[in-house]
Amino acid sequence: MDATPQTHLTRDRVAAMIDHTLLSPDASREDVQACVDEARDLAVKAVCVSPAMLPVRAEGLTVATVAGFPSGKHHSLVKAMEGRLAVDQGAVEVDMVIDVGAAIAGEVDEVMADVLTMRDAVPPPTVIKVILETAAIHRALGEEAGDRRIEELCHAVARAGADLVKTSTGFHPAGGASVRAVAAMH
Repeated sequence: MDATPQTHLTRDRVAAMIDHTLLSPDASREDVQACVDEARDLAVKAVCVSPAMLPVRAEGLTVATVAGFPSGKHHSLVKAMEGRLAVDQGAVEVDMVIDVGAAIAGEVDEVMADVLTMRDAVPPPTVIKVILETAAIHRALGEEAGDRRIEELCHAVARAGADLVKTSTGFHPAGGASVRAVAAMH
């Protein structure tokens, strides 16, 4: 007998896990409203927009935003204040990008401090999701060493108060999510 629990995924269950995202640098307020309307039509969980587009009228949806996006090369205090301002303007989730260069260089404590600074600025119940840019880590370190670093980063950011980790912004030239990266994160 197979002891693996069977999860029946339906369209509604999957939709309830999705963030409908608009982070294009040329997005207008009208584009954001269209994104919110589409998110409602799709019955997704959240809408994620650039912090400059807040506040957003999105009744019935979770409002998420980004900090340090897309490069992660922002001072920790700048990311934290970007997160705090976003929460003050209605966001309940903040997706922060780590300093990928620090992660690749093995400066995991620096990445952890970055997340701690954000957590201090946006305490629970605000959800912090940490974007690792796993493709860049794998490209720089190779698959085996990259897997180990990704695992180390996941443990560190969890200790710092992150709620979730994400593979990528979708903007990094190294690429986005991979099955290997998700396995390392798991």
